Amino acid sequence: RRKGTSAAADAQNRPSRVPIPLPRAPPQRPSITVDREKTCPLLLRVFTRTGGHHTVEDFAVKGKEPKDEVQIYTWRDATLRELTDLVKEVAPAARRKEAKLSFAFVYPHRRGRNVIRNVGMTFASGGRRGSDENRTLNDLNFQTGDFLDVAIL
Repeated sequence: RRKGTSAAADAQNRPSRVPIPLPRAPPQRPSITVDREKTCPLLLRVFTRTGGHHTVEDFAVKGKEPKDEVQIYTWRDATLRELTDLVKEVAPAARRKEAKLSFAFVYPHRRGRNVIRNVGMTFASGGRRGSDENRTLNDLNFQTGDFLDVAIL
């Protein structure tokens, strides 16, 4: 200590040690169960493409989205496995035994431009199960109005 200074004065002159907060995972939405007899379904606009996802530019102009659209009425507790089975009904490429389906949400970012966010992958064949099969739209933070882009690989 310097001569003539107190401990309180020393504390004021030292740089403060503020703890740096650690990054936290986003809060998980609680799982929900929807009474499908009493709850009105939502309209999910699904765009399928063989070989890969659509680009952000494909969704740039409202009303001029890709032509390969399927409209599905479903609920927030629908799983990716349920959606896989529905896509298989309308897209012959998704019925192939070795096919994989990659799911992504397309939605407007805060700045007004659309973004694509990958949310999961499933296998078309019933024998192979992936870790995303039982994830629901609600678990994946789906919001009404988002598009679902499905790449059939």
